[in-house]
Amino acid sequence: MAATFLNHPWGLQGSCCIPSSRKFASSSLRFPSSSLSWHGHKVRGSSSFSDDPAAFISDAIISSHRHESPSESESTLILIRHGESLWNEKNLFTGCCDVPLTRKGVEEAIEAGKRISYIPIDIIFTSVLIRAKMTAMLSMTQHHQKKVPIIIHNESEQATAWTRIYSEKTTKQSIPVITAWQLNERMYGELQGLNKQETAERYGKEKVHEWRRSFDIPPPKGESLEMCSERAVAYFKDFIEPQLKSGRHVMVAAHGNSLRSIIMYLEKLTSQEVMNLELSTGVPLLYIYKEGKFISRGSPVGTTEVGVYAYTQGLADYRQQFDEMSH
Repeated sequence: MAATFLNHPWGLQGSCCIPSSRKFASSSLRFPSSSLSWHGHKVRGSSSFSDDPAAFISDAIISSHRHESPSESESTLILIRHGESLWNEKNLFTGCCDVPLTRKGVEEAIEAGKRISYIPIDIIFTSVLIRAKMTAMLSMTQHHQKKVPIIIHNESEQATAWTRIYSEKTTKQSIPVITAWQLNERMYGELQGLNKQETAERYGKEKVHEWRRSFDIPPPKGESLEMCSERAVAYFKDFIEPQLKSGRHVMVAAHGNSLRSIIMYLEKLTSQEVMNLELSTGVPLLYIYKEGKFISRGSPVGTTEVGVYAYTQGLADYRQQFDEMSH
């Protein structure tokens, strides 16, 4: 495994997965062209390197997903903040440290999956942190597509070869999962691992509130929300938005601050407005992408409410298709 990680151009520093260069431009990610494939299929690529991790998805897979589109002119975007983590439970600053979900967090992820079980999903993006990946994977166990989410490993030629699937049928029954450090939680620097209450007592409530809630003031050796937003939104524009524009349905499982940054972009919020935006763990948010605009539809409240599927006629038709197939 160590040899595989050495191929990452951004490097690994402990468990925090922070790029060694501090340059958050998504163009810094580069993948070997020899592994431009999704389980043996010919894909779109470049002559020597690909900057787009989603380019590893085969045209065959994409085509098999397109017929499931609820509408020719719309696509869906689901945003989910990960379920409760072990450090959430202990009231510790987590940031980019890689901490798993609690039992409650697992239950939240499963409940989120029930809420979105009839909403189409073609591709999933997550951060590289385990709590976000767990949330994405667990939520998909509830989905009526019954497709299996599979994390794409193209960090090296060996990783691509060793994770190849040799069945066309199995591949078509899978959903690719792209992991990206740009979607990681805001890096809290010297606050990571500290108890939030004890930190407030040590530095003062006003100073800690400033670090946590200001837009452009970072904690010691950490990121401000503005810095987190630069990398998260750049990645969204470069890699996720093109998927939506092409008619694919996307789910993003990430973190409070990286998702707040993306929502700030989607809803054109000011830096002051985003300060007041709170995201609950394990609660999905739905957006419709149509005619170049993002339309917020809030959170699906449950799988049994008819109104959940009436966001658009396309989603209502999609739900009806599943109902007809089950009878």
